[in-house]
Amino acid sequence: MHLTRRTALLGLGAVTLSACATSTTATRIGSSSTGLPADLRPTPNGAYDAWVASFRGRAANAGISQSTLNTAFRGTGYLPGVVRRDRNQTEFTRTLEDYLSIAASDERVSKGRAAYTRHRSTLNAVEARYGVPANIVTAIWGLESFYGERRGDVPVISATSTLAFDGRRGAFFEKQLIEALRILQSGDVTPANMTGSWAGAMGHTQFIPTSYQAFAVDFTGDGRRDIWSEDPSDSLASTAAYLSRNGWQSGQSWGREVTGDAAGTVIQPQPGGPRFAVTRNFRVIKTYNNSDSYAIGVGHLADRIAGGGPLRGSFPPDRYGLTKDDRVALQRRLTAQGFDTDGADGVLGPKSRAAINAYQTSRGLPATGDPSLELLRSLGG
Repeated sequence: MHLTRRTALLGLGAVTLSACATSTTATRIGSSSTGLPADLRPTPNGAYDAWVASFRGRAANAGISQSTLNTAFRGTGYLPGVVRRDRNQTEFTRTLEDYLSIAASDERVSKGRAAYTRHRSTLNAVEARYGVPANIVTAIWGLESFYGERRGDVPVISATSTLAFDGRRGAFFEKQLIEALRILQSGDVTPANMTGSWAGAMGHTQFIPTSYQAFAVDFTGDGRRDIWSEDPSDSLASTAAYLSRNGWQSGQSWGREVTGDAAGTVIQPQPGGPRFAVTRNFRVIKTYNNSDSYAIGVGHLADRIAGGGPLRGSFPPDRYGLTKDDRVALQRRLTAQGFDTDGADGVLGPKSRAAINAYQTSRGLPATGDPSLELLRSLGG
């Protein structure tokens, strides 16, 4: 049975793979929570306080010292935005074409090549120790935190305790909270520096506390498994250790795009789109995030970082009859006319649909927010 990193966490966080995302708040180690949205700052909640008081006994029985508990919960509190985000998660599925437009965008590829070059000695040493290719580790880093730029700055103790108190997945998040406290007790990080996503995923490659305990390594030899600092060495090595322990086969690729018959396992995630011959290592990547699109995204981005080109195969028009080139043109024309889509990547997310809606309203058309070839033509050349 494979060991898993993110049991009960849904897919790839929106902060790391958002369409047309031009900027985001990067982690500032040691910073206060004043830069967070209001709903991600501690809010008075008597029921939460009572829950924490009762939890302290359970934590003590699990081996957490009173001094650790006192230090960890100082300045923390209930975060209503965490509960809101957890409850508002929807089963949203992008097409593979849309997913790859974001996962292997020109910006992500260029930044990946720069990060690979900048950390080449560390990545080569990680590959030598764990047998996982440096470009695969770099690609996961790119998808999980945009090469460290988007690690998240929500205090992990507040986030996990809020979700444990909320109860929808209480047992899971109480376990994460206990393990987060163990991390603090071990001295790997301070409470102020233990930050991450709203769901408690931490560091350059977004480990939840239980995965950190199972897989994180001290690659630098400084006595701490530090996945939070600006230096990504421990995070990159921990990711390689994770893949290695889940069965990565050294010397074997993740897979490849195929245009004709091919031996072995061949998948076609999007009807009419490219086909891929995948290996056991493809399934190992899926233990990191159990999604064919994610695993292809990692593999394809890794290939691009190593100098490979775009996919050769094409994708069919979407349900509106638009190709990716049509969608890019639509976004550019809308923005040129004052209806900002926040970029032109061919992925029609909420910003693009809001721009379409505003354009339709301005022209007295039914405000559906839906794209069409007629809409594209009405925007001119």
